[in-house]
Amino acid sequence: MNDRITVAIPLAEVRSKMKARNTPKGRQIDPTARAEIAALLTGDEIRRDMLIEYLHLIQDRYRHLSARHLAALAAELKLAQAEVFEVATFYAHFDVVLESETAPQHLTVRVCDSLSCALAGAAKLQQDIEALIPGSVRVVRAPCMGRCDTAPIAEVGHRHLNHASADAVMSAISMGNLHPVIPPYRELAGYHASGGYKMLEACLAGTRTPESVIATLSDAALRGMGGAGFPTGRK
Repeated sequence: MNDRITVAIPLAEVRSKMKARNTPKGRQIDPTARAEIAALLTGDEIRRDMLIEYLHLIQDRYRHLSARHLAALAAELKLAQAEVFEVATFYAHFDVVLESETAPQHLTVRVCDSLSCALAGAAKLQQDIEALIPGSVRVVRAPCMGRCDTAPIAEVGHRHLNHASADAVMSAISMGNLHPVIPPYRELAGYHASGGYKMLEACLAGTRTPESVIATLSDAALRGMGGAGFPTGRK
């Protein structure tokens, strides 16, 4: 028969033998990265609801979102790092680069692979671009860019090319046309003067009934793009 001997060790002695951590658990904040993020977040107020805009600032400045910058941004906004990483990895146009990964090339060409662009030859367009593009430029597929009426679409840097071709992409690269073209937007007063919001005003005033609006949508034969083609008027 074995006898068990229990020895009581004072709690203070146990704690004294435990090695204390010099830093908290998780990814640490790089002081240099934090200074770089602070330099980007200019303005009177740093706001959490501007997270996506701040991610765009980092992407535009450094061409990618490094893990150290995302951690520093989370610290600046007092958000959990997981929350910032979750938003950054949700959108295809953000390039998240972890510590063990290599940053992408300086310039990226994105070819839209939505249904409209696919029908307009986006797959061949990407192949033609890859056959001409230099190794210093990255070519990737990208989700819908909201320009289905001018498919296929390619985005060179931040410049969208309607009815894109491989030659047009190469021309944009050689000429440095990498920035978006901002259209001459009308001001609100001008939009009102040309009839803007008249339908909304009629609905709010009661001169257009919900039934008449639904009838107009039904007569237009608009359908959803989710695959089932459900009629918009029924929705």
